[in-house]
Amino acid sequence: MLCHGDGRAMLIGRPAYWDRACAELAAADTVMAALIATYPGISLEGRGDAFMTLARSIVGQQISVRAADAVWGRLVSLLDGMSSERVLAQDDDALRGCGLSVRKVEYLRDLARHHAAGRLDPQAWRDWDDEAVIAELTDIRGIGRWTAEMFLIFYLLRPDVLPLDDIGLLRGVALHYHDGERQPRKAVRELAERWQPWRTVATWYLWRSLDPVPVAYRAAALGRLALPGSEALPAGSAR
Repeated sequence: MLCHGDGRAMLIGRPAYWDRACAELAAADTVMAALIATYPGISLEGRGDAFMTLARSIVGQQISVRAADAVWGRLVSLLDGMSSERVLAQDDDALRGCGLSVRKVEYLRDLARHHAAGRLDPQAWRDWDDEAVIAELTDIRGIGRWTAEMFLIFYLLRPDVLPLDDIGLLRGVALHYHDGERQPRKAVRELAERWQPWRTVATWYLWRSLDPVPVAYRAAALGRLALPGSEALPAGSAR
């Protein structure tokens, strides 16, 4: 954990609960035990930049992981970094030239305005439950439930998030539990009951089984990797 200059905590790096979560998941589920043994020494890592986390999620909505990575790379290059001030200083044509749709430009600008005006307050959210944070975030234009859940996972490092709109999660469950047959969300939710209270960790290992390179959202890295399930069509997100 690091701190801003004003003393506010930033959640960076490996979650404190990770080892305990892995031990309990391995004991409860033989599939999880095998996955955890397959990917030793790596974990979810927190990213200490709330604006970048949300911006990256908006960019990744409804497009493939490869496409999202390419768009994000062009956007970071255009802005020479990523901040709300730099987004607001660019014109729409330049932002669209990175591969963003008209609506995504609108959503990114709305997020930047919220952030620049101080209306995003993740520090206050640390004591809120997951659903309260999701409700707050989805009030922002262009942020649906999936985007909010990625924020819970990658910024707040919440341990028990189950993103049922995430295509990576659904693919992983199909691959490892149902011989490749995609399951309805209700069935995935029921399966995941055995993972509680560590559904974030179980989801992360299913992602790893599809893409062994871990997604680490460190602010210094400028988030040049795509979110794992960004092909998903998030409920309530922009179409």
